[in-house]
Amino acid sequence: MRAARLIKMVLLLQSRPAMTAAELARELEVSERTVTRDAQALSEAGVPVYADRGRAGGYRLVGGYRTRLTGLHRSEAEALFLSGVPGALREMGLADAASAARLKVSAALLPSLRDAPRTAAQRFHLDAPSWFREPETPALLPAVADAVWDDRRITARYRRGGARPPGGADAEGAGARGPEGVRTVAVPAPAGAPGGRGDDAAEEVVRELEPYGLVLKAGVWYLCARVADHGSFRVYRIDRFTAVTAGEERFTRDEEFDLPAFWAERAEQFARSLLRAQVVVRLSGEGVRRLPYAVDPQSARQALAAAGDPDGDGWVTVTLPVESEEVAHAQLTGLGPEVEVLAPEGLRARFAADALRLARLYGA
Repeated sequence: MRAARLIKMVLLLQSRPAMTAAELARELEVSERTVTRDAQALSEAGVPVYADRGRAGGYRLVGGYRTRLTGLHRSEAEALFLSGVPGALREMGLADAASAARLKVSAALLPSLRDAPRTAAQRFHLDAPSWFREPETPALLPAVADAVWDDRRITARYRRGGARPPGGADAEGAGARGPEGVRTVAVPAPAGAPGGRGDDAAEEVVRELEPYGLVLKAGVWYLCARVADHGSFRVYRIDRFTAVTAGEERFTRDEEFDLPAFWAERAEQFARSLLRAQVVVRLSGEGVRRLPYAVDPQSARQALAAAGDPDGDGWVTVTLPVESEEVAHAQLTGLGPEVEVLAPEGLRARFAADALRLARLYGA
């Protein structure tokens, strides 16, 4: 533990002209007295650490001293490619590895490039969660992430219920205790499934999985995994895992598997699978402009592209795929008088009733 701290102290001093005891204490998460003792230990070991006295004093390395302790470990190198997403790294338990990797890279840079990390951070920031939603880190995410990095099979207990994630998800596994050589992590089941259905609608299943990759989509974590029983790839929401057991057995990764391509295909399939119904509407010019903001943008664009020419009033008739009449009612209401529902009849009747209520409300 102390050896790692001493190495980090040398790298910090190597990456900056000088640092005060307070700055070093903050970076190393120790007291200033510990910093003083560590500096003395480094000096006795032959590292030329010089202490400047006085209010403006601090610690620095003498004579352009450079350490060779800049080699990246595998975990640090992998984390470095994700260093633009600090929140995701923290949730997967990789924040320390990423910090060490950035520090080693900074220490290896030429003096003229030392401000590169700071300037980059001031020019790019990724905020993954969607608006108006408090992000929640799934309790089992670090355990799943460890298995993904190590190519270890997991047994997972999974809570099904509510809307299915891209590609379908129906796995879960492991009891409260695992056999020798395995590690089991469990979390209490919440009051209801994340899809909005209660406990009576949720079903827990057990699956043996080969975890291939993690995806963070709009603040929600997903696992792309191959089911050991039949070899098919599926997608699972991490927040629906209630227990994960990782053993020593490693699986052989399919080198043809392409995580971004797989996710793009399954996400598109998922979006299409939700659109099980159709509605026919007339849209004004303003309604045409606003339609992609009210419903699924891709479906709106495809429906508008397939529509005919405007009628004599300049309105366009569109056949639009929707999730259900209930969802269509909520979405199309936002278009107000810029849309007229032609079919199905039940949905048209709901809009007619809404119009009468609005007329009475405003005294029209």
